[in-house]
Parts: sequence; structure tokens; C-alpha cells
Amino acid sequence: MADPATITAAIAANVRGQRAHRGMTLDELAARSNVSRGMLIQIEQGRTNPSVNTLTRIADALGVTLARLVEVADTPVVRVVHASEVVTFRHAGGGSARLLVGTDAPAILELWDWRLGPGEHHDGDAHPAGTREMLTVLEGRLTLTVYGRSHVVGPGDAVVFSADRSHRYANEHDEPLRFVMVVTEPPAPPDARVPPDMTVPPDMTVTPDLLEPPGVGEPAHD
Repeated sequence: MADPATITAAIAANVRGQRAHRGMTLDELAARSNVSRGMLIQIEQGRTNPSVNTLTRIADALGVTLARLVEVADTPVVRVVHASEVVTFRHAGGGSARLLVGTDAPAILELWDWRLGPGEHHDGDAHPAGTREMLTVLEGRLTLTVYGRSHVVGPGDAVVFSADRSHRYANEHDEPLRFVMVVTEPPAPPDARVPPDMTVPPDMTVTPDLLEPPGVGEPAHD
């Protein structure tokens, strides 16, 4: 597993680079992502460990995947992601969400390996319109809540749902829960992306870095 400091630095460089490539100011990115300017400054300076939800909002605003923001290096035509390179978001209760691999636009896909201990849950923000998630439970039982309606997904079961609304993954049982999930986001129309400003070179001073559990260590103003 990559060490947290390496992933944090990579996130800082990637957010700065993607924002500069699009000619966006911090204020513009803050408005588009609903992440405060102060939080964005801390992220770009590598002084905080952002949560999954925060990074997802920033990625959506930039028109890239979350996987692109946590990558230590550019993705080649064929990329093998070794176990030591997988980015892991740890939960305070002992669970984890591992982003195994992801692709950039136009075919935005992410593959996740989730583990939640008894009583643990994760609240996911609404993704862009048309985003769908597919998952299968490997161990335990998942209580998936979408639009206020809950569904219990058992071992070997699979489910697909619209993720462009808030949703919750919860382990409401006594045994550990593990599931594998794919997130797919449709391409945005050409005018929905921020046009790149090629006169502004990205700051790519990369010293790779990683993350805390979702929501841990973030200021209340985010």
C-alpha cells in the first residue's frame, strides 16, 4: 500500500495541475465543487487529508475521475495496478474503501473494494446525472439506501442503481461486510466541460501522498 504522505502530495499536485490546465481560479473551483476555498488551498498545499466525498465533488467539478486525482503518475495505455499502489480510504470504525483502478473521461469508470465492520455506514453524495453503481456482496449483508428506500443485499447478490442522488451503504448486522463496486459516469456534453487554457501550464511538482478515513481531519466549514 502506498504511504499516506505520498498520496497526499499526489492529490495536491493533481488538483493543482487539473485546475491550472482548465484555467480555473480557486474561487471558480470552490463554486463548482461546493468545497470551500480554504479547504481547496489546504488540499493543493498538501496540508490536509480530504475525504472520499470531498474528492468526488472536486473531481466532478474538474471533469475527471476521483482515480485521476489520487494517481501518482500518468496512466499509460495499459496499466497494471499492483497491490502496493492501491489507494485505501480508512474508516474510523475499522472498515475501508479501496479504489482499485479508474479511468478518465470520456469513459469514466471506477472499481472499488469496500469493507465495513458491524454498525458501520458510509453516506455517499449524489454523483452527476446519469451516474450508476453496480456492486456484488462477497461477505456479509449490505443495507443499501437510495432515495429513502432500503434494500438488503446478501452474499452473491448483485445490484445496480442510479447514484445521481444521495445514498448510503450500511452494515446493520453482526458479521463483517465486503463488497466490490463499479461506478460508471456518462460522458458530459462538450459544452459542460471547462475548456482547457493551454497558456497556463500545470504545476506538476509531484511528490506522491494518501488519505484519512472519509470525513476525518476536515474543517467544519467544508
